[in-house]
Amino acid sequence: MKRVKVGVKALVRYVLTIMAVFGMLALSATTVSAAEPYVHDPMADPGAAKDIVIDPNAVYGYAPSPESSRLKDYVSYDWSDPVLVAGMRKQREDYHESMKELYSTITRMKAAGASVKEIAIVVSTRRNELRLLSYQGDPAGLAKVKKSNLENYGNEKGGTPEFFYAKYGSWQTVIEKALSTNAGADACLGLYDKYFDTYAITLSQLPPEPVIPDNGAAVGEYTVERGDNLSRIAERILGDRNQWRVIYHLNYDRIKDPNIIYAGQILRMQ
Repeated sequence: MKRVKVGVKALVRYVLTIMAVFGMLALSATTVSAAEPYVHDPMADPGAAKDIVIDPNAVYGYAPSPESSRLKDYVSYDWSDPVLVAGMRKQREDYHESMKELYSTITRMKAAGASVKEIAIVVSTRRNELRLLSYQGDPAGLAKVKKSNLENYGNEKGGTPEFFYAKYGSWQTVIEKALSTNAGADACLGLYDKYFDTYAITLSQLPPEPVIPDNGAAVGEYTVERGDNLSRIAERILGDRNQWRVIYHLNYDRIKDPNIIYAGQILRMQ
């Protein structure tokens, strides 16, 4: 009888051991498959690679890098926790979905004849608002984003349109940056392939930015030449002489009479 009891105990231990081994193998298999979930390699993308590290324990094989200026506040999160990551993934998908509003705004403003600068200001400002709204119900996450914004842009709401224009010198680029997203964050959340096509957005459908002649004026300005009038300048730079009102509006404090401008006078063109 005693032998039978010993045999049962041994059998139980054996079964438990086998179960544990298979459990570890299953976990290992899950980790390996999760570490390589993408058709496109995030580490081949310099924009993503600077913000993430390969982490075999993470749900999707990647975690924020301690060296990242944008994601370093998320390093302390447990990226191996599937429940936590699933919640963050849903939040991220909601944010991506909200970005569709910006494309609609661009289409509407373009149809109304808005300039690239006007579109850039509206879209860039709204993008900041949408990003903060995506953290509703997550005060800790919102605090981290505001902290990051303050460190990177000097403004907890995010970089202003003027900040990005000063950095890139192009309103077209300001729009492109407003529509871009953090590829590293998507990689950590299993979304890199899903939104891969959005990481290099071009906006050829936008009206072209005015090409301002290099005649000694500062960037974004034009020095009036002998024989110029607003219509002639508008035709040369904006491609439509009827756009003289745009130049007049931009220089309402410099032009008292739109019919009178002077050689050497400096006009804003953006």
